[in-house]
Amino acid sequence: MSSKLNKSQYSITILKVLANKKVLPIEKIKEGKDPKTTYAFTRSIKNLVETECIEVLESDNKEYLKLTKKGQTKLNGIRLLGKDTLVTQNWDGFWRIIILDLSENRKSERESLRYLLKKANFVCVKNTVWISPHPYENLFANIKKDLNLSTELMIIVTDKLDEETHLAFFEAIKK
Repeated sequence: MSSKLNKSQYSITILKVLANKKVLPIEKIKEGKDPKTTYAFTRSIKNLVETECIEVLESDNKEYLKLTKKGQTKLNGIRLLGKDTLVTQNWDGFWRIIILDLSENRKSERESLRYLLKKANFVCVKNTVWISPHPYENLFANIKKDLNLSTELMIIVTDKLDEETHLAFFEAIKK
């Protein structure tokens, strides 16, 4: 890895590596890295722990890193903004409707999901109802599974909307 990465790229790299593992020894993150970047990785790990995106687990006198739900949400947001996103922006004729109903005691998760919905170009047409023509339903199905939101997050894909809903969507886009 180049030593010309900026601070956020180290954190993104760490999150992406941890997304594919249950836990990973800290030294594996730094293994094979240029000594000049070791400090940057150490600092990024510390920042990710402080922001509760990852957690440090100790076992057998070793420290391991684990991605948290908050870290997975952050990584999903990064993927939505990334250049390597595989989601087409061309409309396939289907509407994606997401109904999000999280209680007040899960406010931080609710706000994180709203942020992701906005980044995925969903438009809020009612307090808990979001709609988009873009095919992000698989991403949100994975989020639903990861966060155990069996009834709190519902995903509907349809090719039909009544005229008033169709107009409400386009009015919301203009705002």
